[in-house]
Amino acid sequence: MSPASADIHPEDTLLEENEERTMIDPTSKDDPKFKELVKVLIDWINDVLVEERIIVKQLEEDLYDGQVLQKLLEKLAGCKLNVAEVTQSEIGQKQKLQTVLEAVHGLLRPHGWALQWTVDSIHGKNLVAILHLLVSLAMHFRAPIRLPEHVSVQVVVVRKREGLLHSSHVTEELTTTTEMAGDVSINPACASPLGHTERDAFDTLFDHAPDKLSVVKKFADGVYLVLLTGLLEDYFVPLHNFYLTPDSFDQKVHNVAFAFELMLDGGLKTPKARPEDVVNLDLKSTLRVLYNLFTKYKDLE
Repeated sequence: MSPASADIHPEDTLLEENEERTMIDPTSKDDPKFKELVKVLIDWINDVLVEERIIVKQLEEDLYDGQVLQKLLEKLAGCKLNVAEVTQSEIGQKQKLQTVLEAVHGLLRPHGWALQWTVDSIHGKNLVAILHLLVSLAMHFRAPIRLPEHVSVQVVVVRKREGLLHSSHVTEELTTTTEMAGDVSINPACASPLGHTERDAFDTLFDHAPDKLSVVKKFADGVYLVLLTGLLEDYFVPLHNFYLTPDSFDQKVHNVAFAFELMLDGGLKTPKARPEDVVNLDLKSTLRVLYNLFTKYKDLE
């Protein structure tokens, strides 16, 4: 612990004895990957809530009272939470946050997510806590976005001791790799209105042999899916219709979506997965797509 630096804002110095406050180091906020993460999450929230006419511009200012989080969770999970629509008082806002976060925890806890936020941290506009929450929701609901990998921030922890402010620095890891999307799905056993996905044979397969399925990741950019579909249907797919060497998330999504169109033209059922699920390395979604192909063409000579 060392005496706090001059980077701390005056409002952050109004602490009681032994009270602690955290904030992101200014240099971390300037990191391009951190800025990208914030932008991707804001754009995702605004896309999800476009019908609600809600526009988020700043995460800590727009999400702290629970209103946007409530709408976001209701939209993602297809449920209706029993909370007041508008709450102005601090007590009312925290009660709403408590209800929203309890619903979130009911979804995430069974899957082993580390719950790195609290009602007080969200309501206190702790950006790190808000980012942890949003990243967990995005991964759990397999959002059609590409989160930047290995995003970490330096967090300044300020504590008042014997009338003086002391600070220390800790590193907070906000994202690791897109691999963490692979083992996450909506809670199928949830008895509340939040659960709406039934388990199938692929969930059982993953329960027993998740380590043997990494081979399907090679289909994530859609190239093999396109070529395989053309091969099975005995036609050549013109190269100008897809990206042979995709180098962006959007190009990969285009490839997988195009492969799905070819499958539909070939008489297959509409894939249960979304193109974004395959690109995001969701192994169960990829296996379901491949199994569709197998069941149709398994007797092909």
